[in-house]
Amino acid sequence: MSLTHIQSFVAVAEECHVGRAARRLHLTQPPLSRHILALEDELGAPLFERTGRGMRLLPAGEAFLIHARRILAEVDAAVHTVRGVAGSRTDG
Repeated sequence: MSLTHIQSFVAVAEECHVGRAARRLHLTQPPLSRHILALEDELGAPLFERTGRGMRLLPAGEAFLIHARRILAEVDAAVHTVRGVAGSRTDG
């Protein structure tokens, strides 16, 4: 599972639409759809219901969204911490 797959999942979950999520991520729809399918395959469960008007989270997707957001927040916090430590070493 890659961060790209997790970011893709969160974008589709928030937008409820692959096209809008693709624009948000500066991707085209086919690679974004592949990210979602790969993630579902790896997790062994469908995360979305594909509807005529977009995508709707299934219960497994709702559960994963909580963890996915937490994972991305932790990665952001780690980057911020490392940059702060690195910055304090070059300031002194």
